[in-house]
Amino acid sequence: MSSHLGEIAALITAACWTVTALAFEPATKKIGSVAVNLIKLFLGALLLGCFTLVTRGMFLPLDASAHAWLWLSLSGVAGFVIGDYCLFKSYTIISARVAMLVMALAPPMAALMGWLWLGETLTTIDIWGMALTLLGISLVVLKKDAGSNQLSFKHPAAGVLLALGGALGQAGGLVLSKYGMRGYHPFASAQIRVLTGMAGFAILYTALGGWRRLPVFFKDRGLMGQLTLGTAFGPFLGVSFSLLAVQHTSTGIASTIMALVPVLIIPPSVILFKQRVSLMEIIGAVVAVAGVWLLFLK
Repeated sequence: MSSHLGEIAALITAACWTVTALAFEPATKKIGSVAVNLIKLFLGALLLGCFTLVTRGMFLPLDASAHAWLWLSLSGVAGFVIGDYCLFKSYTIISARVAMLVMALAPPMAALMGWLWLGETLTTIDIWGMALTLLGISLVVLKKDAGSNQLSFKHPAAGVLLALGGALGQAGGLVLSKYGMRGYHPFASAQIRVLTGMAGFAILYTALGGWRRLPVFFKDRGLMGQLTLGTAFGPFLGVSFSLLAVQHTSTGIASTIMALVPVLIIPPSVILFKQRVSLMEIIGAVVAVAGVWLLFLK
């Protein structure tokens, strides 16, 4: 069991991110991507601070090295400010279900970055898993135009491109996290990422002049319930377990397992949001994450 600690942590991350996507989709449609991310990271910083106060005896990661602060901060900018902004914006255009399937491109992106920067290696089985992911995504987001051999997006291109930006941000954030955290505590590492992301969105929210609307959002109990649920399973548990995953396995393998979200999200999307899911979308989602199971055969 211990030999698969990274893979198990990645599976837990996938479950957490499924809950997060379902909770944040309606919230984002209601108040926008920037506001949701700012509140999410503020609540996440509080939860992480309370947890590390109990488990480590400090509310803030004051024992982190300069190396950890630098690279984990850059990871926070890549993963949260860039990645999550694009991802949450895509929710309002193509839905969380389709966006999370496009996000399954993060594994090959992370694997390539890990190979180029961290010197990580990929086996033949790993490469087949990445290829299946790409194939599954193509089945869902691409279509062949009638009367020609050209391919086009089944869904609005702007939403797909935003989701691709989210995948790139997540992949870059994971690789930067692995390089920055080394042996440092994963929950404390998540704190640094969250604090940096919160600062980035605060600057963006100031530029947009949105602060005057923020108090109204905190008075909306339904909205705050969605944000609190999404935060607990996102910046708190999800991000922390993702960092634990990359500590104990390669970034490519960890992010591929996290790509189970598109399959996990289908049943609740149908039940809760009454979304229609085509047979091809189901096939594509299953194919996209089929390579995950190959990783456990090694």
